[in-house]
Amino acid sequence: MDYFLGEDGLENVYTWAIPLHAIVIFAEMIYSHFSEAKLYNGKDVATSIYLALLNFGLDLVMKVFAMGVMFFFYNHRLFSWDFNIWYWLICFVITDFAYYILHYVDHHSRAFWAVHITHHNSEYFNLTTGFRSPVLQPLYRYLYFSPLAFLGFNPWHIMVVYALGQVYGTWVHTQTVKSMGILEYILVTPSHHRVHHACNIKYLDRNMGMCLIIWDKIFGTFEKEDPNVPVKFGIYPKMPDNNPDTVLLYEWRKIWKDMKQPGLKMSDRLGYLFNSPGWRHDGTGKTVRQYQKEYAEKQKRSA
Repeated sequence: MDYFLGEDGLENVYTWAIPLHAIVIFAEMIYSHFSEAKLYNGKDVATSIYLALLNFGLDLVMKVFAMGVMFFFYNHRLFSWDFNIWYWLICFVITDFAYYILHYVDHHSRAFWAVHITHHNSEYFNLTTGFRSPVLQPLYRYLYFSPLAFLGFNPWHIMVVYALGQVYGTWVHTQTVKSMGILEYILVTPSHHRVHHACNIKYLDRNMGMCLIIWDKIFGTFEKEDPNVPVKFGIYPKMPDNNPDTVLLYEWRKIWKDMKQPGLKMSDRLGYLFNSPGWRHDGTGKTVRQYQKEYAEKQKRSA
């Protein structure tokens, strides 16, 4: 247990996960080739690896500071826990909930969406998509987990549980698993996550959980995969190209263009940075909620 739960536990989880991921990815590639499913594209896989390496590098740079912040809260914790099964169960559940909040904000505030969009811009959906990381997320991710440390959960344990959740979260990036039966009611499954990566209006900003789907059902962000609405992966509008700088800076460049419009009030400039994607100061833009409201009304009229 000390191997996974000590200060090196996070690295040890990834040490075991990387070769396991490699085997599973290789198996999916073989399936894709012989079934002619065309699930993979060489340049797309290279982009995912490139983003993962950038994210990993920044994570290493931020590690000391991030853990320092979390341990500050842990040293002033409200509660002390015995390290029993209930401790680990509660730690897992509330860490998964903290990720749900982080993920929700990433989709509903434009600056954070500019970070997160790199995980969504691929038009392919396979196990390597799970490595298509939001590069700048290590700059702020620890802020969502610090309250858990304040509640008495050891930061190393929080990050190990989070890492294990990430391992599972990588595996749901697949089109080869259609249904997981009764687990569809409890866990985030490949079917749920295909919905999350879709750019169909019906599916936008849905299924935010990493391991447990219950948060989406509680907070109204759940959407079931509809056989009558085939999933279309990627973002809309599409990026002009797939060059590394475009993939990384696409939304930031659009934000800068919007913010530097002449004659804007400071509140409008900040609105372009932090309001929902699609918001415009003159009311000409549409957010996801507005698109989905129009979609729902159209479906209702059709029915």
